[in-house]
Amino acid sequence: MYDSLHLNLKGLSKEAYDYAKKGMETLIAEGKLFNQSIISIIDFSQPSGKKRLFIIDLNNYKVLFNTLVAHGKNTGQEIASSFSNQNESFKSSPGFYITRETYQGKNGYSLKLEGVERGINDKAYERGIVIHGAEYVSDAFVNARGFIGRSHGCPAVPVQLNRPIINTIKEGTCLFIYHPSYVDRSVVLD
Repeated sequence: MYDSLHLNLKGLSKEAYDYAKKGMETLIAEGKLFNQSIISIIDFSQPSGKKRLFIIDLNNYKVLFNTLVAHGKNTGQEIASSFSNQNESFKSSPGFYITRETYQGKNGYSLKLEGVERGINDKAYERGIVIHGAEYVSDAFVNARGFIGRSHGCPAVPVQLNRPIINTIKEGTCLFIYHPSYVDRSVVLD
């Protein structure tokens, strides 16, 4: 699928894709995913000005979304390099997540995320790490500054894609946030 969808040309590393598929298979085997046809991969090895969120329909062999996505303001400026699982760190957390329910919050329509890796992202739900739309996640922002704005740790997406992305991946799909520094610590990939 990686080759047939030309994901390398879209900027997704083969390593990130392979780890995502391996981890998703583990979550399926553990009975943790309600919807096994959709996988979301965020490749934080790419700079923030790149379209580093990939949402793939595995059943129909289609890339549904390939867009910009923010990392936390204390994770780095253009490049994500520092991660945390702690409250008030304003950092992103890598690893595997299960998408949960939607809600209407201060950032509008949002999607709760459950991190499944202890010590890496398992506090995401209580930290309020969610997918939401943000004005600072846009091509205009990249063109003006060279990178997109940063969140308080949430994988924020462009405002105009917020609702369609959330409605596609909500309620029990796999989300994988990749960064090479995390792989050796992953419980799911072990």
